[in-house]
Amino acid sequence: MQASEVRRAVEAGASTASELGLHVDDAVVVHNSDRIAVRLIPCDVLARVGPMAHHASFQFEMEVARRLAETDSPVGELEPRVEPRVHRRDGFVITLWTYYAPAEPADIAPADYAHALMRLHACLRQIDLEAPRFTDHVAGRQQLVAERERTPELLDADRELLSTTLGHLGTAIGDGATGEQLLHGEPHPGNVLATRRGPLFIDLATSCRGPVEYDLAFVPDDVRGHYPGANPHLIHQCHALMWAMFAAQRWSRDDQLPNRSYWRIEGFNRLRAALDRGGLAWG
Repeated sequence: MQASEVRRAVEAGASTASELGLHVDDAVVVHNSDRIAVRLIPCDVLARVGPMAHHASFQFEMEVARRLAETDSPVGELEPRVEPRVHRRDGFVITLWTYYAPAEPADIAPADYAHALMRLHACLRQIDLEAPRFTDHVAGRQQLVAERERTPELLDADRELLSTTLGHLGTAIGDGATGEQLLHGEPHPGNVLATRRGPLFIDLATSCRGPVEYDLAFVPDDVRGHYPGANPHLIHQCHALMWAMFAAQRWSRDDQLPNRSYWRIEGFNRLRAALDRGGLAWG
């Protein structure tokens, strides 16, 4: 979010929490992209605040979290002192979550990361929830790449690489995967917290159905080695697909990822490396 929007969004989150009886003297932004995460002090609540267009994704994320709360799932929890719902204020949507103080050390051991992801997958198999298939997310990126007015700075050769990769891999993985289940959708290191309770996954709005290898494509190599039974070739395919989706989003006219200029170039570097590593010839 732009600085002017951030100020309004912080105020919307703080005011919403205060009106619900939570004590708020200060607010600290801990993450800022197309939405912000704000630590409210001293009540120690994490407010997630986004534009009104995010209402559906906020509602979906909250429902996934609510269902997982009924299992022994390693995920960040909704704030228990208030009713779980999506609030609206000043053109923003707001959800309230438990704030977790970082644990020491901040790095999560690969075996612990993998074990937490296995636990999460087991818990996701226990809940019955309508969710998009991963191919729906791929189709969204394909549409973004195809619409030049939404990606006006994307070079033709790069546009062709993204279109071809998304099309080939989306189809190959979608047609060939077996044993699909509900997934986190983006369990990369930025979406897992080192807490005193152990690793906890956050940002559940990306949850979708697909093979577990799709989730494993987002985690570091040394973590995958501690997750038994996965298909290495399928992981390579999903890894390349993940970087194609990432790179496509960075060239969106509306993308607000911090340091976007760097990641526009690095996204393609990572995509080409993943295609080469997986022996995928069209890269």
